[in-house]
Amino acid sequence: MATERQVIEVTAGELSAELHRRGFSDDEPVRVTIEPEPELIPGRRESRRLVIAAGLTDDDIDRLIKQAQKEAEPLLPR
Repeated sequence: MATERQVIEVTAGELSAELHRRGFSDDEPVRVTIEPEPELIPGRRESRRLVIAAGLTDDDIDRLIKQAQKEAEPLLPR
């Protein structure tokens, strides 16, 4: 185990692979500190959490957005 503090900057999905690459075993304790970046769209993370909890996938979300855009298009001023 490392004796000094290390900073690993990867995506959440890449974290496990990066720890394995650095020699950490699956049963070795690690501490992850999350320092969130300022959100470009406030509330996006919370909204995404709720959508996932409702059982929707990213593909479902994309489909719903496209559907809403098609429905809203005729209502836009020209």
